[in-house]
Amino acid sequence: MGRLTTHVLDAAHGCPGSSIAVQLYRVEGQQLTLVATALTNSDGRCDAPLLQGDDYRTGVYQLQFAAGDYYRAKSVQMPDQPFLDVVVLRFGISAEQDHYHVPLLLSPYSYSTYRGS
Repeated sequence: MGRLTTHVLDAAHGCPGSSIAVQLYRVEGQQLTLVATALTNSDGRCDAPLLQGDDYRTGVYQLQFAAGDYYRAKSVQMPDQPFLDVVVLRFGISAEQDHYHVPLLLSPYSYSTYRGS
């Protein structure tokens, strides 16, 4: 059975992105339905898959990472309106049996992602 996992690496500090709030939404047309919430652990990972079992199905999903809150908590000086506050990643799951892993490499002014394994 498939599952969806994620983790965050803080490229600015060279460490895992710990205590970052993560929200997962299912996207259906213009409607977002909250499916899961999590907080990354000391390794930058969620303690359990964000999606698995009967809830895991094909479709469009959106992950949201509270990057601005994370960097404010680390006392990174940022403007009142940070360049990256909430990082939004919209992606599709097309195979119910596959493991989808969505890593986020993060800094206050950039991010990258890919489909991991």
